[in-house]
Amino acid sequence: MVQRKLVILGAAESGVGAALLGKHLGFDVFVSDKGVISDAVKERLQHAAIPFEENTHTLAHILQASEIVKSPGIPEEAEVVQQIRKAGIGLISEIEFAARHTNATLIAITGSNGKTTTTALTYHLLHKAGFDVGMAGNIGNSFAMELALGVQHQYWVLEVSSFQLDDIVQFKPHIAAITNITPDHLDRYGYSLDNYARAKFNIARNLQADDYFIYGADSPEITARLPIYPTQAHKLPFSMQPVPQGIYCLNANIVLPNGSHISTGNMGIKGRHNLYNAMVAVAVAHILGANPEDIENGLSSFEALEHRLEPVATVNSVLFINDSKATNTDSAWYALDAMTQPVVWIAGGTDKGNDYSTLTDLVKQKVKAIVCMCRDSSKIHQAFAGLVPHITDARSATEAVQTASHLAKPGDVVLLSPACASFDLFQNYIDRGRQFKAAVHQLKNPA
Repeated sequence: MVQRKLVILGAAESGVGAALLGKHLGFDVFVSDKGVISDAVKERLQHAAIPFEENTHTLAHILQASEIVKSPGIPEEAEVVQQIRKAGIGLISEIEFAARHTNATLIAITGSNGKTTTTALTYHLLHKAGFDVGMAGNIGNSFAMELALGVQHQYWVLEVSSFQLDDIVQFKPHIAAITNITPDHLDRYGYSLDNYARAKFNIARNLQADDYFIYGADSPEITARLPIYPTQAHKLPFSMQPVPQGIYCLNANIVLPNGSHISTGNMGIKGRHNLYNAMVAVAVAHILGANPEDIENGLSSFEALEHRLEPVATVNSVLFINDSKATNTDSAWYALDAMTQPVVWIAGGTDKGNDYSTLTDLVKQKVKAIVCMCRDSSKIHQAFAGLVPHITDARSATEAVQTASHLAKPGDVVLLSPACASFDLFQNYIDRGRQFKAAVHQLKNPA
């Protein structure tokens, strides 16, 4: 029997997971990466006897594939993708490939903001309620990697990005959720919000009548597009206002469609944005039949994630907060909105077509100084000049923390909430956040 040839484009987290899963399933696997493959990944591929190439895409090998799994980081416009399309070879995402090879019930969560916290909280609620549940996707290991390692659960909660949703064909979760849609990654989508939103709505494209679609009714970019992307699934909106046949917040309670209340009074994470996140997680737990008491206990025991409004330390009566995961202006808006003390705001990075005007009112109200941690801060200077007394620049996390410390007074907050991607000075948002935390700890405990 001839093995089907599976080509994996990209040797990062999702690509390695897809390669190992393909090998486990008996495919003839080949990995191709246009960049350099890390030594750790090379060793893993060699141990699995998976051939690979780096610093090039050899079309003679790639176009022999029966099917190709593409890294979410490779855009549609890439030459190798165009050649694959021209050859008529099936091209899918890693999340699609992995989902074909499990019988578990899938819960998939996307959105411009909040999807990481919402995914983790949903997993936490289900786990605490006694469900056999795992978590993967754009958080932790890739879904394919988990399956390749032989991890099995009855339920999987998956964080799914727009990049992963670009190349789905038949991917169908039982419960799909879009937390919100605001401008993000527009450089990837031809600076078109419609193109970006289309990718997000792919999460619901294959839902059927016995599935569920949870969506943010307070997000105008979602509600405006509901008629454009119809679904057969049960629709479950969530809102801060009473909404028919939906979930909403009333005082310190989340009200379910059946009229029962889930208290948020002891919720372990704070802020208006986390109430939105909690409504999605509670909706999923409610759909799957979790006990209301277990849901409330789960809400109270859940703690903030690393890089999401994470308190780092108090130095000289100034609180330093790490919100490095805030890679767009909407995330930064929620972070600033949650602050109750004067803020020294560390912002900046790789701009993705940001419109900073949405932050103007909050900056006027709450920010006393801005430290731009990036290579090019001109757009931030232009947006906020005259609104705050001090705007200055820094080229490293250490310099940014030291500068912010000098600008802050006892009782202030130094908030890292960049509103931008991290790739100008850092490997990723995790590297950015951890360098920030290291600089804060160094400030607190100098050598």
